[in-house]
Amino acid sequence: MSTTTTLDAHALPAGPVPAAAPPSVPRAPTAKGDYSHYKVVPARYRARTVGTVFAAAVIALVLYSVLTNPRWGWGVFAEWFFAEPVLVGLGRTLLLTALGALFGFTLGTALALARVSRSPLLAGLSWTFVWIFRSIPVIVLLLIINNLGYLYESVSLGVPFTGWTFFSYPTTQLISPFVAALIGLTLNQAAFASEIVRGGILSVDQGQLEAAAALGLPRRRQAFRIVLPQAMRSILPSGFNDIIGLAKGTSNVYILALPELFYTIQIIYRRNLEVIPLLMVATVWYLVILTVLSILQHYIERHFAKGALRNPPPSLFTAIAQRLGRAPRAVPAAAVPAAAPQATDAVPRWSGGFTRGGEVTIHGVSKHYGALQVLKDVTLTVPSGSVTVVLGQSGSGKSTLLRSINHLERVDGGFIAIDGELIGYRQDADTLYELGEKDILQRRVDVGMVFQNFNLFPHLTVLENLIEAPISVRGVPRPEAEALAHELLARVGLSDKAHSYPRQLSGGQQQRVAIARALALKPKVLLFDEPTSALDPELVGEVLAVIKELARSGTTLVIVTHEIGFAREVADTVVFMEQGQVLETGTPEQVFNRPQHPRTAEFLAKVL
Repeated sequence: MSTTTTLDAHALPAGPVPAAAPPSVPRAPTAKGDYSHYKVVPARYRARTVGTVFAAAVIALVLYSVLTNPRWGWGVFAEWFFAEPVLVGLGRTLLLTALGALFGFTLGTALALARVSRSPLLAGLSWTFVWIFRSIPVIVLLLIINNLGYLYESVSLGVPFTGWTFFSYPTTQLISPFVAALIGLTLNQAAFASEIVRGGILSVDQGQLEAAAALGLPRRRQAFRIVLPQAMRSILPSGFNDIIGLAKGTSNVYILALPELFYTIQIIYRRNLEVIPLLMVATVWYLVILTVLSILQHYIERHFAKGALRNPPPSLFTAIAQRLGRAPRAVPAAAVPAAAPQATDAVPRWSGGFTRGGEVTIHGVSKHYGALQVLKDVTLTVPSGSVTVVLGQSGSGKSTLLRSINHLERVDGGFIAIDGELIGYRQDADTLYELGEKDILQRRVDVGMVFQNFNLFPHLTVLENLIEAPISVRGVPRPEAEALAHELLARVGLSDKAHSYPRQLSGGQQQRVAIARALALKPKVLLFDEPTSALDPELVGEVLAVIKELARSGTTLVIVTHEIGFAREVADTVVFMEQGQVLETGTPEQVFNRPQHPRTAEFLAKVL
């Protein structure tokens, strides 16, 4: 049933008929699912609001209690806060903190490096030092050092057991209360700092050490350029905790009657009996010291976090300004619209600038890991300028053989030579002398290595990764090293990534940088350990394209891979290994089409 409603003309208002309203502008059609014109109301969290109100109430009550209670003696506090004796004591506290931290962490770093060294006696000496000085309470240690004059009347320098003395001084005059305090705080700090630094060193991935060694970087350069900068991310939080504890721990030197901040405050309140106001003076100054150290910690941590994150967080003051709405907020990477995909540029062909490939001779090489023998009498010759692909199932010894070629693994028996020059030994007539680590590093620069997990140095930019070894190992001037690095980056299609950090790159880009880094030393032989195993299938092609072009350059390549199609295309020689032995060697056509060994045929039947 329908109802029709009509309007009577007499019901209209008298007077002229108003002009018709202009037609409304039609709203532009919106795409289905587009809610950009909607108003967004943020979610409300009642528990969060209650917590905020509670916290504000607690803060207000505490401030009211502290500021309105006359027994706090804020007038006395103001009188003594900047008093000269207090400032002199504060200066002595700051000096002891600064020197104790400097000498303590310097000695602690040396102890940590000694603890991880390969010398059992040196490592044992470091452990003993840490054991003793972590055990002795600071006050006891300070008293012992202050009374050294009882044990040793003088401090002398001379030739032992000869009576020749170059220097002698009374111990009681040499070790003043300030010197005793500094020595005691330094020894105590060094014991704890050593473990903090050692923990940071152990936190660095083993692959970083192998990459540095493969590039031939000297041990000292490895420690201070590669390991410690990365270890600092683990060292800094605990280290600053320890320094803050040291700043407060300087109050222990009151036992030596040394007028630092706390001892000075004690002297004053014993005279005027204003205990609480004077203790608040010390408390506020310790809060100031803590605040300054915390800000310093923030910026030092930020410095050593370079390359650790794709999008580094803002600085402390920028973050505060953003909270107050006075600084633009960084747009998260996910919110930035992605650029339109571009066609991948063809990888340029390599031309010039390479060292002639070297011949690799492997004779009777064996290697054990405990009771497990991973290489068994391996004998193989890799011709100069050739491409050799090593195949085999996991655990067959492929990677161990590869790492033995550049002496990352010391073999138990047999010999490896490049262009007739033994790796790991020096020949003198009919005698072979095993080389030390320094000499091995120098010879290793002729054997570049590309790891399956890239092992780029994350705290260095792409450019710095490439120039580090040429400058420190080859002695190439920095401008020349940078020019070579830019040329190599152009050849692997990454010219625009020179100043990026590794974590800002995709896996395929990181692997191409790793190849360029190995080439920067212009090695005779280039080793690839599963160069595509850590990559997504879409990224494998771009890395293989670079290796294909590199195969035409004349550098000797030895590649461990599971990419059968790639091996068939680029290899001159295919080697099949099983249980640490070479079962078959031949051309790709021979090995893939007419395998001679039954185990080779069985393996290929599963993977082809």
